[in-house]
Amino acid sequence: MSGGRIWLKVACVATVAAILPLFILGCKKDNAATQWPADKTGPKVVVSFAPLYCFAVNVAGDDATVKNVMTTTGPHHFQPTDAEIKLLTQADIFFILGLELDEASATKMKKGSGNENLKLIELGKAIPAEKLCEGKCNHHPDEDIDPDHKHIDHHVWLSPDHAIILVNAIRDELKTADPAHAAGYDDRAAKYVAKLTALKADGLAMLKDKKDRKLISFHDSLAYFEKAYDLKVVDVLTKTPGQEPDAKQMKKLIDRCSKPDDPVRLIAVEPQYSTSNSGESLRKELLNRGVKDPVLVELDPLETVKPDELTADWYERKMRQNLDALAKAMK
Repeated sequence: MSGGRIWLKVACVATVAAILPLFILGCKKDNAATQWPADKTGPKVVVSFAPLYCFAVNVAGDDATVKNVMTTTGPHHFQPTDAEIKLLTQADIFFILGLELDEASATKMKKGSGNENLKLIELGKAIPAEKLCEGKCNHHPDEDIDPDHKHIDHHVWLSPDHAIILVNAIRDELKTADPAHAAGYDDRAAKYVAKLTALKADGLAMLKDKKDRKLISFHDSLAYFEKAYDLKVVDVLTKTPGQEPDAKQMKKLIDRCSKPDDPVRLIAVEPQYSTSNSGESLRKELLNRGVKDPVLVELDPLETVKPDELTADWYERKMRQNLDALAKAMK
């Protein structure tokens, strides 16, 4: 063997030796992210997105393990990875909302996992039909929309009243899956429902003396929040989140909000679309039309979360931040 070939062989071996530990470390990291605790019994529960995680983990306590799938990408645009599908291979229950929000990705994940024993639960089915609102927003502009099909507004978690229904549905499913710990699920659910009841009452108290209760929603997501806290959403800034409103929609908003006898000064924006300038454009136009003190108010629809921020009290904290921002902006 020539000296050149010997040198090449040694170099290849050295390269493999250097890369192999990194490869193994990467695999261990991936397994650690998807592996269930070996020393813990009880139901293994996966939820689709952040609010459902908070509802489930508060009911589960130490009797069940709960893991969340969607983080910085919300349910409207989520595409599962192999690692997220792998999480379902050992899971017992997969809680999703349904209501035309996360069924497609959840069905794909369940099929990919090969876990025939996985119970897929659409929690939205627990909400009575009369408590649901019709949705008008198009989250998927590339899809053909049937004008005769009534779309449900699926942002039910933005109402503490509807959140309570979802919590109780989670409680019942966990009791069925793990009857030995039924009393614990009952107790924790009752305590969390008390917190959600306080969230509703505290919000109403914060806003009770406010007069200008009308606002423009960033997109059609606030119907349940509106009803819970006695507000009035008069229109939406964008009918397709992520796309700026066209000139026709902007003119409509300017004309509506600048009515001399019925102005609207509150314009909701969302942190998920921080690069959008349509809210600020509308605010400036209203100033030019003589609307007194138009203001942007950040209201988070709670569809996404940074992984390191997701804790059991995340839902309550974010809802209270929304209410606090609104109370400060209202007069």
